[in-house]
Order: sequence, then C-alpha cells, then structure tokens
Amino acid sequence: MKKNKIQAIRGMKDYLPIDIAFYQRIEQILKQVISSYGFSEIRIPVVEKTSLFERAIGSITDVVEKEMYTFQDRNGDSITLRPEGTAGCARAGIEHGILYHQEQRLWYMGPMFRYERPQKGRYRQFYQIGVEAFGLSGPEIDAELILMTARCWKALGISNHIRLELNSIGSLETRKQYHKILVSLLKNNIHILDKDCKDRIYSNPLRILDSKNPAIQELLINLPPLREYLDSESNHHFLGLCNQLDIAGIPYHINQRLVRGLDYYNRTVFEWTTNSLGAQGTICSGGRYDNLVTELGGHSTPAIGFAIGLERLALLVQHCNLKLQPNRIVDVYLITKGPEKQHLGMLLSEQLRNLLPELKLMNNFCVGKLKKHFARAIKLGARFAIVINTDEIGDEELILKDFLHQTQKKILKTEVYSILASLLDLKLQSPIEDQLH
Repeated sequence: MKKNKIQAIRGMKDYLPIDIAFYQRIEQILKQVISSYGFSEIRIPVVEKTSLFERAIGSITDVVEKEMYTFQDRNGDSITLRPEGTAGCARAGIEHGILYHQEQRLWYMGPMFRYERPQKGRYRQFYQIGVEAFGLSGPEIDAELILMTARCWKALGISNHIRLELNSIGSLETRKQYHKILVSLLKNNIHILDKDCKDRIYSNPLRILDSKNPAIQELLINLPPLREYLDSESNHHFLGLCNQLDIAGIPYHINQRLVRGLDYYNRTVFEWTTNSLGAQGTICSGGRYDNLVTELGGHSTPAIGFAIGLERLALLVQHCNLKLQPNRIVDVYLITKGPEKQHLGMLLSEQLRNLLPELKLMNNFCVGKLKKHFARAIKLGARFAIVINTDEIGDEELILKDFLHQTQKKILKTEVYSILASLLDLKLQSPIEDQLH
C-alpha cells in the first residue's frame, strides 16, 4: 500500500536550486553595499530564551501574544524561534561585551519565524537581512542607514518602484502623553472600533494609528499628529535627519501614522514601501531603539537598525521585469565521451579546480548523445561545455562549446586553463601556488 506523501508545513516554503540562484544574486548585491559602509557580519542563534523577546519586543504586542513559535525544551525552559533579529543581536553584543563605550556596525542574514496567515510575500518562515548600528546617537547615522538602503535599491534597479515613509515617535514620555489623548478619543468612539482596535486600546494604542480600517482612519482625522507632542530633543533630531536627506537628495514622505509594531522603537521610524505587490507592500523597515540595550541588562547605548524582507524584495525585482541575472550554478559542464575514459575527465576537472579555484565546474558521468548533455548544461546556466575523447579529435585536444556565442572549436588541453581564465575573467593560479594550498 502506497503511503501518503509528507508535505511541508503550511507557510514554510521550499527554495529550489533555480530559486536559490536568483536569491543569491540579490543577497550578493545587498551584502556588497552593506559591507561598503563598514558593517561586519554577525551570526546569532535561531532560538533564544522566550524572555528575551518578551522584554525586547513587549509582552503585549501582536508578535509576542499571537505570532511567536514558543515551546519548552527538554529541560522545561521556554524557548522561541526568533521572530526578528534585533533582540538577538543586542543580546549577543551585551553578552560578549562589544557594545560598551564603543561603536559597532553589524549585519546578519537568516530565517525568522512568525505564525501569521500565509499569503504571497508573507510566510511563517521568512528570510531577512538585518543591519544594526550601536553607539551612535546623532541623526547622521539614521541618514546613513537610509542612504545605504537607497543605494541597495539603485543597485537592484528598483528605485522607481519604492518610496520612503518617515516619522518620529519621540521619547517614552512623549508617547505616554499622546496615549492619554488617543485613548480618550477611542473610548469616546468605542462603537466604531473593530475587535483588533478594542484589543489594543489599553495595551498598545499607538498601533491603532496604523489601522487599515477606513472607519478608524476617518475617526483619526481629527486627532492631532504625534509630532506636535514631540520633546525638543526628538524634534531637533528629526529635523536634523530630514535636513541630511534633503541634502543627499533622498525623497521621503512624512507619514504621521507610521509608528512600527514593536515596543523598543523611539524617535526615528521608517519604512520603504511599494504599490506593486498588493497588500504586502513593506520591503524594508527600521528605526531607533535607544533604550533596548538597557532593557536587556546592558549599559545605555544608542542604536538604530533596519531589516529587509528578502521574499518581498525578490517579488518586487521579478515584478519589475529586470534583467538581473541569477548566479550561475556552473560555469563549465565537462563531458567525457565513453565510460572507459571517465577518469580522464575527472583528472582534468580536478586540475581545472586547482588552477582556477573560483571556477564552478560540473562533471558529467552519464552516457548518451551530446545534444542531450548540451541541453542539460544550458539548463544549469553553464557558459561553456568541454568535451573530451570524441572520435573527431586527438588525445591532446578538447572541444570547447560556447553557449553564449553559439560557437564550437577545438583547443589543446594545455590551452584550456588560460582560455577559461580569460573568457570568465578568473585568476589563473600558478602550479607553484597550487602546491602551497
């Protein structure tokens, strides 16, 4: 009896080799831009103590109350699959003593987990690149991170399909004052509120400003903007940020309703959004979190960061029909005609890897017609195929097939190294260097 197939968990997506090649190209561009600003990679655990996120994000936020994957391990400790990266990054910085009285500019990449209703561009396991800057309090670093993201969009060719939304939510005291005004308005119109807003009215009322319910937005029209209640330092900081962006020529829209969903934010908050992906339009979001390190037991450390959702970014790049070429799976596909001569192909391929360490080469171990093997090479994205030991050539000759220019020619085995190095722009390592590795 045939057993039922086991399928992936809902909201957990498989990424096949053809998908990975495209994602790797996007990630390569992002990493290059981020590194060019002096940021270094940090790798943090996928699981953390649940208390980390309760303290950092806020125990009455949607993420903690409804979306986290939390369970007990075999010791009975409550642990959680990370729903975001900032808390873990801050925890690592405190634990290893790299934040105290010093600047740190860090980035990370990997999977995050939230139990949300899956839809296009939103999964329960999703991937982010996060960037965090610790130890800098002025608006200049806020502006630099925004400039960095703008450079990423330019490098990906999507600048015309994305826009920057910006706001300041001030200090904790600012928000306390504003909470009173907001809650008073909401209580006087309780009959208009939907269930989500009623749940948030006492726990996290600022999130109601971001409601997509038209009736709620209509109600909020008469609410004075949060910016009118900003403390002088927060207002000065925000004006300084806007001035920096104006000088740099970065257009932005001040969105008075933008508050972000996590408790640790203060002052600057921002999002890069698009109208090209339907409801899931936020590509990148971030802001300042000057009190988070203290909340987690560290010394007072100003900080700001952002995260880019890779799935939505990939969808936007594809939507724009851009000619962004994915990384090749292989550069060269090596075919040996005749199973009794496969050892010759193996020896040649190893020598090619020795002298051209950056070369992506795949060996063919099958028999059959060349046409079939060429089709396989093209499917893998190979630029060239090398054929050895055919009836038409001698033992010291190879056939080099160029798929880009649709040409085919005989070359000497001794020439193949320099020819591939030149055509693929690779560094040819000398035999002496090879012996040292």
